[in-house]
Amino acid sequence: MKILVINGPNLNFLGIRSTDIYGQEDYNSLIEKIMTFSHKQEVETDCFQSNHEGAIIDRLQKAYYEQVDGIVINPGAYTHYSYAIRDAISSIQIPTVEVHISNIHEREAFRHVSVTKDVCVHQIVGKGLEGYLEAISYLKGRY
Repeated sequence: MKILVINGPNLNFLGIRSTDIYGQEDYNSLIEKIMTFSHKQEVETDCFQSNHEGAIIDRLQKAYYEQVDGIVINPGAYTHYSYAIRDAISSIQIPTVEVHISNIHEREAFRHVSVTKDVCVHQIVGKGLEGYLEAISYLKGRY
């Protein structure tokens, strides 16, 4: 099984940005957790992060040609307004799980809306970095 993990804007600043919300662990720690877990689950995993909407769309489209089995995406702030990312997820038709480290439904009102969740097969919020591992398990369980 092959899974792609995509992280959007500011996720590279984990451990720096809003540690009261996102925790003390940095981005490298997240990637290490994902890769260790994936190895134990015998899942081939590739991780990608960009602060640029177009780069995220390009990576989603590339996944289509790579025959990726599933995608875990944390679109960051793009969750709330990027119809372009929504359209890219929809067009590639690869089962995608949306993940958010914090519980977006308990934060500012603008964060309650996800324009991407309806084209995803599942959404995981508020479980910290463990949410990524849950998403990988969820996708593995589909096969």
